[in-house]
Amino acid sequence: MDSRQLRVFVALAEDLHFARTADRLGVAQSVLSEQLKKLETDLGVKLLNRNKRAAVTLTDAGELLLVEATIALRQLDRAEAVGRLAARGEVGNISLGYVGSAVSTGVLPAALKTFRKANPQVEMQITAMETPRQLESLRDGQLDVGLLRSRSQYPEGVAATVVMREDLMIALSEDHPLAKSSSISARELRTEAFIVPQFSESEGLAENLANLGRRGGFNAEPRYRVADFMTALCMTTAGYGVVLVPQSMKSLAPADIAFRAIADFRDEIELAVAYRTREVAPCVKKFVDATIARFPKQATARRR
Repeated sequence: MDSRQLRVFVALAEDLHFARTADRLGVAQSVLSEQLKKLETDLGVKLLNRNKRAAVTLTDAGELLLVEATIALRQLDRAEAVGRLAARGEVGNISLGYVGSAVSTGVLPAALKTFRKANPQVEMQITAMETPRQLESLRDGQLDVGLLRSRSQYPEGVAATVVMREDLMIALSEDHPLAKSSSISARELRTEAFIVPQFSESEGLAENLANLGRRGGFNAEPRYRVADFMTALCMTTAGYGVVLVPQSMKSLAPADIAFRAIADFRDEIELAVAYRTREVAPCVKKFVDATIARFPKQATARRR
């Protein structure tokens, strides 16, 4: 039994007239008869009562099949429509990971708003996740897209495009002696305890912190390693140390935090959209392209 046979049967059941149905479907009556006969043979039951001297009527089996066939064809049409939408990237599911700075910079809300406006039927599953875990999840297929800190190298099969760059600043408590100056030098930080929002990475902020130490002539070894920027900033307010942060963190910082530029330090931190190089899901490709297009002045060539 195929969909063509069901469509012929439903059309005949609606019209109960072979000539009228043939005209409506644009086929010969013989084709209708052949399709109906094949369906009845396959099912082993008579579906229509038909003869030259009486009107066409549905048998009891035909009445029952009509209900189910109508439902089945409606579902089939829906499945076909969904398939076509999926092929155009208009429906589907995207699993997205992000770091906190994707929120503070406005990249995440802007990307979601732009994409949803054009693709309201695509479902999003969004999870806060540090960069190393995002890269592992992208490689393993658990994530479709990541908004993460850029890296010099990515796992095999993963690529990324930078969409935002930020200057780095020092966050310290408002009552810290260095907070009295509008800007400070790298050397003035040589005796500070640094709080770093990451654990065991050699790239990312740890690399930036090492560069800061070299600029100031000291070994900028982290005193505390924490899970995220908010934890680091909370420790800073309590006087545990200072933290090197992207400038966008000013919008999320708790009270009693001062942010100061480092006059002789020009490192930037980059936020990138990462994805698999062999991604085949059209909706994922559309999200990546829309995110890159949303920040054209920041985007750089893709890294693999």
